[in-house]
Amino acid sequence: MPHSLINPADTLERQNQKLIQISEALMRRVEQDTDRSGAAYAQFERAAMLEDQVRSRTRDLEHALDLLNDSNAQLAEAKSEAEAARANLANAIEAVQEGFALFDRTDVMVMCNSRFGMHMIDVQARLDPGLRFADYVGHVSNSRFLELPEGMTPAAWAARRMQRHKDRHVIFNVHLIWDRWLQVSEHRTPDGGTVVLQTDVTDIMRLERQERGKLLDDQARMIRATLDHLNQGVCIFDKDARLAGWNKRIGSLLAVPVSLLRIGMGFDTLLDRLKEDFQLSQLRPKALLNWAQKKDGRRPLSFEVRQGNDITLDVFAQEMPDRGFVISFTDVSAERQANRALFDANELLERRVMERTLELEDALTNAERANASKTRFVAAASHDLLQPLSAAKLYMSSLAEGADSPAAKALNALSSVENIIDALLDISKLDSGTASLDVTTVSLGDLLAGLRDEFAPLAALKGLDLRVVPSTAFVTSDPGFLRRILQNLIGNAVRYTQAGRVLVGARRNGGSVRVEVWDTGPGIPEADQDRIFKEFERLDARASASEGLGLGLAIVERACARLGHPLGLWSVVGQGTGFFVNLAHAEGAALPRPKASHSAPRQRLRQKGLIVMLVENDLELRRAMCALMEGWDVSVLDVGDAAEALDLLEEIQISPDALLIDYHLGDGADGLALIEDIHRLFGTIPARLISANRSPDLRRRASANGVELMPKPIDADLLEAFLCSALDEGET
Repeated sequence: MPHSLINPADTLERQNQKLIQISEALMRRVEQDTDRSGAAYAQFERAAMLEDQVRSRTRDLEHALDLLNDSNAQLAEAKSEAEAARANLANAIEAVQEGFALFDRTDVMVMCNSRFGMHMIDVQARLDPGLRFADYVGHVSNSRFLELPEGMTPAAWAARRMQRHKDRHVIFNVHLIWDRWLQVSEHRTPDGGTVVLQTDVTDIMRLERQERGKLLDDQARMIRATLDHLNQGVCIFDKDARLAGWNKRIGSLLAVPVSLLRIGMGFDTLLDRLKEDFQLSQLRPKALLNWAQKKDGRRPLSFEVRQGNDITLDVFAQEMPDRGFVISFTDVSAERQANRALFDANELLERRVMERTLELEDALTNAERANASKTRFVAAASHDLLQPLSAAKLYMSSLAEGADSPAAKALNALSSVENIIDALLDISKLDSGTASLDVTTVSLGDLLAGLRDEFAPLAALKGLDLRVVPSTAFVTSDPGFLRRILQNLIGNAVRYTQAGRVLVGARRNGGSVRVEVWDTGPGIPEADQDRIFKEFERLDARASASEGLGLGLAIVERACARLGHPLGLWSVVGQGTGFFVNLAHAEGAALPRPKASHSAPRQRLRQKGLIVMLVENDLELRRAMCALMEGWDVSVLDVGDAAEALDLLEEIQISPDALLIDYHLGDGADGLALIEDIHRLFGTIPARLISANRSPDLRRRASANGVELMPKPIDADLLEAFLCSALDEGET
């Protein structure tokens, strides 16, 4: 590779000179060389090309020189502006009437003006750029011009100053000798530096002191005028318990002569005066004197002094910030006399109230006794009525051969009587507060399906369209009372609707479920919508007693109130009525359903020859149940008490297929205990506990023993279903 004629490391001026020399040498060679081969012409072309390169490099060099000159000019201008700005800044800072200093982010002084530190001549000479902030504080704390607070050392002052230096913004006053004051304000810059300003506030402090003195004089006059206008007597004592001020009222209240009240009078003198004319009922004089002679830490005192039975003064003593104390005397004679009169009147009133209270307690006791007697009577009467009623129903069931037979009609009449007795019993329990609630998860779909089956025949008989919308919702309620609520609402809708339809359904309403019962009946006038919830109120005066006594809606209202179910009503005369019951929604699982027999019940009973033990102490009910079951070809072992039942089973040595045991067997005997004894002797046998007691507690006790409760009056269909289920268990 040939060597270059130009050294690239040379400057543009040197390269240009070399190219010019080369061009001149080549031109001379071309002019001198006469070789016909054309070499001279080639040398000429090369010289021309080199000349072009020289021109181009020259232009580049000139352009670079121009740029360099411009940069130097701008740099000089910027330097001049910076120096001017710095001079302006220095002049501006120097022109400030306050001391100014700037420290960088490392707490090193950058600059300050001549006023900075001018109040401390021994420190100002050391304030130069490069001084550290801690050293600056150290010089100030040891300056002879600084007036340190009482009890504070220079080191402590410097430590507190450095502590305040950590804050972003600081303003405080520094006390100098000769009663001069300097305000120091310190602020952080955006880059972390610190600006310190020093302002002479001596004139301001002195003016403020003068104004404060004038204000104190004005306040003293105002306080004097205020004290003289107070209705209280006031004495002010200094920290040595010497009288420093008082008002005119104190002299009239304490009957103290003017010559006695004077500046510097000791508190003990005033106390001696009090002891002469007044009685200190709540505090001993020695204790009050000890309180006054304490230097500080006095707790507020409040007590009374009396002069005979007519004058009573309320005394209040409290320490002041300057360790003195103030005592005020208030005349409360009228209030105390009024209190005594009020106390006497109150005692008289209390005696009268006590006498009236005793009378009311006697009346309340009698009323509660009467109400309890009524409740017990209703419960006992209902129980006593249910016993023969149950027997009568069972007799009618055994005789009934068709829906139009006299026995069937009598059975319907007995069912109406049973409903009335149940309603009376429910009303009694709800009114007395003895109704036991068994709140649990209830399947609304199962409940509505059962009510649909119950009322469908009655609705069809009247030609009504009864529609019950299926529901999958679960709610929280008492199953028995909820069924009674919906049963009464649907029953009323079917009873009072002559044509059209009855619609029953449930819909979600936020976190609750609203059960709605709609009908196309005559409607309820607005004036009667409150009356229908009262006992024995029926808007249809033509209805017979067999259709109810007007207790259904009364039971609905009371049961909804006890269970916390909001009850609503909408009605338009001539269009219909809607009742709404809001129930709490529950996340429930599917509830177990009772097993259903899949064959004709009575035919199966007649074919199998079932043996049932019946233990019932009511003779008529026992005979009726025996007649009914024997009509189904069921063999019945009937006895009247527990001992007789055990003796009979031991004698015949036959295990029955089912047990029907009354709960109350007389003489304190318990049907549940008898079932346990029979199960222990003969193994588990299907059993039902018979009782008119429908309380949840009894149901829970029976369920805990694996026994279901069959309520009185005995329903023939339930009895038949139980016997069929016992037959199914025996076959399995």
